[in-house]
Amino acid sequence: MFERLVNLYQGWVIGRPKLTLSLLLLLTVGLAMGLPNFKLDASADSLTLENDSDLDYFREMTKRYQSGDFLVVTYKPHVDLFSDESIETLIQLRDELAHVDGVTSVMSMLDVPLLYSPQVTLAGVTDTPRTLLTDDTDRALAKQEFLNSPIYRDMLLGPDGQTTALLANLDIDEKYIELVRHRDSLRYKRTHQGLSPEEEIELANVSKEFLDYRTAAAVESHARVDEFRSIVASYQDRAELFLGGGTMITADMIDFIRSDLVVFGTGIILFIIATLAIIFRQWRFVLLPLATCIMAVVMMLGFLSWIDWRLTVISSNFVALLLIISLAITIHLVVRFREFHAENPGWSKQQLVWETVSVMARPCLYTALTTMVAFISLVVSDIRPVIDFGWMMTIGLAVALVLAFVLLPAGLMVWPLGDAKDEGDNSAAITLKFSRFTENHGSVVFWVSVVVACVSVYGMSKLEVENRFIDYFHESTEIYQGMSVIDQNLGGTTTLDIVLDVDNSEDPLLFAQEGGVEDDPFAEADPFDEPDPFEEPDPFAEADPFAEADPFSEQNPEAQPANSYWFTVAGLEEIEMLHDYLESLPEVGKVQSLATAYKVATDVNGARLNDFELAVLKRSLPEEIESVLVAPYLSEEANQVRVSLRAKETDPNLRRMELIDKIRDYAINEVGFKPEQIHFSGILVLYNNMLQSLFKSQIVTLGAVFLGIMGMFMVLFRSVSIALIAIIPNLLAAGVVLGGMGLAGVPLDMMTITIAAVTVGVGVDHAIHYLHRFKREFAIDGDYVASMHRSHASIGRAMFYTSITIIVGFSILALSEFIPSIYFGLLTAFAMFAAILGSMTLLPKLILLVKPLGKPQVDDHRLAQAA
Repeated sequence: MFERLVNLYQGWVIGRPKLTLSLLLLLTVGLAMGLPNFKLDASADSLTLENDSDLDYFREMTKRYQSGDFLVVTYKPHVDLFSDESIETLIQLRDELAHVDGVTSVMSMLDVPLLYSPQVTLAGVTDTPRTLLTDDTDRALAKQEFLNSPIYRDMLLGPDGQTTALLANLDIDEKYIELVRHRDSLRYKRTHQGLSPEEEIELANVSKEFLDYRTAAAVESHARVDEFRSIVASYQDRAELFLGGGTMITADMIDFIRSDLVVFGTGIILFIIATLAIIFRQWRFVLLPLATCIMAVVMMLGFLSWIDWRLTVISSNFVALLLIISLAITIHLVVRFREFHAENPGWSKQQLVWETVSVMARPCLYTALTTMVAFISLVVSDIRPVIDFGWMMTIGLAVALVLAFVLLPAGLMVWPLGDAKDEGDNSAAITLKFSRFTENHGSVVFWVSVVVACVSVYGMSKLEVENRFIDYFHESTEIYQGMSVIDQNLGGTTTLDIVLDVDNSEDPLLFAQEGGVEDDPFAEADPFDEPDPFEEPDPFAEADPFAEADPFSEQNPEAQPANSYWFTVAGLEEIEMLHDYLESLPEVGKVQSLATAYKVATDVNGARLNDFELAVLKRSLPEEIESVLVAPYLSEEANQVRVSLRAKETDPNLRRMELIDKIRDYAINEVGFKPEQIHFSGILVLYNNMLQSLFKSQIVTLGAVFLGIMGMFMVLFRSVSIALIAIIPNLLAAGVVLGGMGLAGVPLDMMTITIAAVTVGVGVDHAIHYLHRFKREFAIDGDYVASMHRSHASIGRAMFYTSITIIVGFSILALSEFIPSIYFGLLTAFAMFAAILGSMTLLPKLILLVKPLGKPQVDDHRLAQAA
């Protein structure tokens, strides 16, 4: 079998290079034809955990409380906010936003009911409420209400009295929710129970339908954001405005991904050209590796487009990584080809190419496989974009390896042989300095490594996952500026909902009965219930705020008080206690719940209402007030309430897990709720779940990488000692970067979580190439020290070149608009520097110390000195 493959390779790649190149070109063009269908994904689904039950609960609560997505426009006019000119501008802005397709309503300070300007009576609550646009409204009083009332404080008017917000509520996409929940339920069943053939087909169909629908919805959403931006831009001469909201962030993230793909791709390709030109100074060794790298990326992007596999913020780095790693493989081949050509100028082109391929096949195959193991270990993560990134890189590396051993040799066969110019390369002088240092100061290398390892372990113990979403963006971006304004002036940005169920051990009707409705002996037998035909009409009857909601009226059975526990004194006092606690927390901004309605009712009544009065009041509220104070926070069907808060992302003390734990502890131990009554939902919960999974993912990923690569080394070297020697410098490099992050206070995020796997996976390539060459050199004379020097002077040069390429290539990610990508690029570059330093010093030192290849065959005093 192996001989057939060898003959097939020689017959096509070396024997028919032009035909081989033509077929590769046709395949590339065929895959590239799918590129017009290439798609990016920055939806909330791409930033959440795989099979997160909280995500499904979040969608359910979104439907139940109609708390869909929204866009926020902050507005700070150049004139006084409450002047006629500013109000007129605000009206125009509101009306334009309201006419954007997909906007169901726009809430602003113009439209909300005013209950303190002046303060209404309990009877007045049932009237059509006053608004800021009512003719006789006192704007000074209204301003004080917006600043101080329990309804609007920290929501519609900033502390400066000049910054307000317009909240554009968007349609709740119920079809989207139904499709994704259907898909996820089938996925869950497939994982835990298995699917029938019919269900497999159903899953495939619903997955495709969901992706198609989400694509169309994303296009509409992006167009809506663009229209909002266009409207906002037309008012910039009259006010300072910023756009915010989840939909806007998603749209901008798509733009960031697209920009990063162009910037990274262009920057790295230019870097590849410059690097190859400087190192090799021959066109064939510039164009052929460049063609290999570009073709690998085009093939993979085309393949992803054909199967509709979308890039996310994390996997967008896949293009840069694939270019860099493809280049590293080709550099090893080119360096070895040039060595053979310089040493054997009389060899034919066929012999040079075949010797290069046959000698480099095994180390390159194993370096590619170990790197694949590192990336495929990411699939054990619970984070969908990390999983996708792992699979994409694994497949991409396989494509890059095949192309390097097909396109480059075939290209060399077609290209004229040219002169051997390897003798002009002086890089060996640099690499030999490392081997001499290791020979003369080996103990320093060893003990410095031990100290660095200890410090790294300590630093890793300081690693955190808490980070602020706002810090993912540059201060110059609209996302950052808009979030800052909303956070500091309008009550916070990240939503957290505390959903409370009724205690099932209690009878929920009991509390309504305590109001006296069912116990009233006159309720059914009041002789005055029937109208008196001789009685004159009461001219004040319509002025009675409770006339429409008379609980005793048999003619108006629909006006009976509700039996919801949560709209009783007992229920509202529990909610109010929790509400007040939440408002006392420094990292919490605006809090909204039924307690707000209770506070307002107490203010307008001058005293707390009893259960009966609360029930009657609820039935009497006009829709304008009920939709603001009650409907968003009470589900009578589910006998459930929602307490909604917004956390301040700019607060440096925000610790999401600690915040959730504090709230749960207070609700249980101080308010008296049972644990099963309390549920948490919202964006803060989903984001926190993703962050908390990072520690687990980091440990599991590193463990999977270590075990996988150890297994590969055992197969390759058939020696436990060599396997350990090979992996130790790379684990140290990963530890250095993770420990450095912990000491510097740089938290783990969804990008930096992959650094350790990437470092070990790419770093062990050096160890494999070095050890493979060291074994060949050792077989010559059995001299460990001499073998080390010869290895540094030969394969060490290729390691030096590839390391420079990888380090600078990753550093190009610093050009990103997305801060985690910058961290990922710079930290990985630092880790790769540590990896090459370890491979050039610690790795040979461990070889000299352990002597894994057996006793030296020469008696050389240098061995004792090195040890």
